[in-house]
Amino acid sequence: GIASVVAGHPLDTVKTRLQAGQGYGNTLKCVLTVYRNESVTGFFKGMSFPLASIGIYSSVVFGVYSSTLRFLSQLRHAEPPAAPSLTDMTVASLVAGVLSVGIGTPVELVKIRLQMQTQPYSKESVKLKSTVPGSAVYRGPIHCFRTILQKEGIAGVYRGNVAMLLRDVPGYYAYFIPYAMFCDWITPDGSVSPNPFSIWVAGGVAGAVSWAVCTPMDVVKSRLQADGVYLNQYKGTLDCMLQSYQNEGVKVFFRGLTVNTLRGFPSSAAMFLGYELSLKAMKRCQTETNP
Repeated sequence: GIASVVAGHPLDTVKTRLQAGQGYGNTLKCVLTVYRNESVTGFFKGMSFPLASIGIYSSVVFGVYSSTLRFLSQLRHAEPPAAPSLTDMTVASLVAGVLSVGIGTPVELVKIRLQMQTQPYSKESVKLKSTVPGSAVYRGPIHCFRTILQKEGIAGVYRGNVAMLLRDVPGYYAYFIPYAMFCDWITPDGSVSPNPFSIWVAGGVAGAVSWAVCTPMDVVKSRLQADGVYLNQYKGTLDCMLQSYQNEGVKVFFRGLTVNTLRGFPSSAAMFLGYELSLKAMKRCQTETNP
């Protein structure tokens, strides 16, 4: 999970600015604008909270997926088969997508609020113009979370959860299944398990496919969660979709598609490679400890 955040966060910041910000134009213009106005550190805004919580989040997603897969396989057969069925993988990925929202929504909310805050926090700037777009509002992830909780309550912490559910349920379906298929496809015949290169490629392809599929709802989620830093424009998921469509047309739902797909490859490649190698290392350690 940590490997995934480090590999993908700079492009994630660009993606969020394109989807929820104004005046950034295309991907290249957005990158240049962020760098010119905020230097390299601008690309890493909001990274500390996901970095600190990604271990729990990834544990839930991968743990729920693998546990559900194992449960379904044992339910159908006395022992889990060598290769799980497509139906089992589909159900397991959907369950993982639903349960991930409970942990993922507050993390995404804090990350996006900090990414959309384009100026560094200082008491003077807040006193002068705390509600002006572009000014500083939050001094860090804990302050951001506490401020949202105080002003908006639990409902505010879970702002955008419906959009995230509509993003993650199909998103994880398009994440785990392509990974399993590509891993199986590029693993040489006779190999017991895929090699690191196969895992890296399959994970990268799965990430690119998944983010391409869920970009429209990712746009809606980003706008809903960014809303509230300075203004309150949207009443809910449907209202956000209607306003976005009326103001900018259908193309608005594909904002950040290119950068999402590009970011999905290294981020997911790092995620799956870290997961599989960590799992192998722990299994090896258990075998050596309990031969």
